[in-house]
Amino acid sequence: MARTREFDTDQAVAAAMEAFRRKGYEGTSMRDLAEATGVGSGSLYAAFGSKDGLYLAALDLYRQRYAVPLIDLLRAHGDAPAVIREVFLSTVDDIAGDSRRLACLIVAGAMERARDDKRVAERLKATTRALELALFDVLAEGQLRGQIPGDRSPADLAAFLVTSLQGLRVMGAIDPDRDALTRSAEVALTCLS
Repeated sequence: MARTREFDTDQAVAAAMEAFRRKGYEGTSMRDLAEATGVGSGSLYAAFGSKDGLYLAALDLYRQRYAVPLIDLLRAHGDAPAVIREVFLSTVDDIAGDSRRLACLIVAGAMERARDDKRVAERLKATTRALELALFDVLAEGQLRGQIPGDRSPADLAAFLVTSLQGLRVMGAIDPDRDALTRSAEVALTCLS
């Protein structure tokens, strides 16, 4: 008879996500994950199949905690330039306010795992694509309302803005200086005028 799982998988994934954000995929051992989650490595293997399985679950949780709220914010607002600015400035706040300097799993996953792991690449692509589509919708609506000039493709603008957001994450990992990141965000936002 199979034993019932004796730990909260959601809590384990959240703890693993933080471990991966601190040390990266390669730098995080199963021992680190067992320590971070408080769950034995045998139980982690039984629940997730492998370190890779736990990492994929952590990527899914990261999307829910960090990308989905930005997408929801974009979809709930009618003033295109204002909501896009809010997304950028909240990203800067998140970067500058993180005293632990934890990695963005989207950026870290892209640099460390996406080239060699198709499942990681697909998850990262789906996450960034969802953000890009939400931006596209806001930009297209903003152009219809006359809030954003109509001389640029909303698809191209959305792709540029996602690239700029991820660039802020990269530069923030190097130096989380709020003023410098805000200035870079403001330069990126000039594409809306």
